[in-house]
Amino acid sequence: MSKFQNVSVVCKANIYFDGKVTSRTVEFPDGSVKTLGIMLPGEYTFNTGKPELMEIQAGEVAWCPAGSTTWQTVKGGEAFRVDGNSSFQIKVLSVADYICSFL
Repeated sequence: MSKFQNVSVVCKANIYFDGKVTSRTVEFPDGSVKTLGIMLPGEYTFNTGKPELMEIQAGEVAWCPAGSTTWQTVKGGEAFRVDGNSSFQIKVLSVADYICSFL
């Protein structure tokens, strides 16, 4: 999907890690929520509340779920899922454009 229709966008940006990760929240008529963002190269740790689907639109990342030591590489056009009430580490290898869906 290249376009979301009939949505609301929260104007205030989500800014993390001194501005190296930013996103905007998109709310859908059915109550679902996604964030659309950019991650600059670096290493970050994120905590999750709900399970998440991270779709990498462009760029390249490596990620490692909590409790694991295995890193998995994900490139533009690929995605990964993260458990809720957990965390994951991510290494952004090149500027990453992403969509995070809260499941």
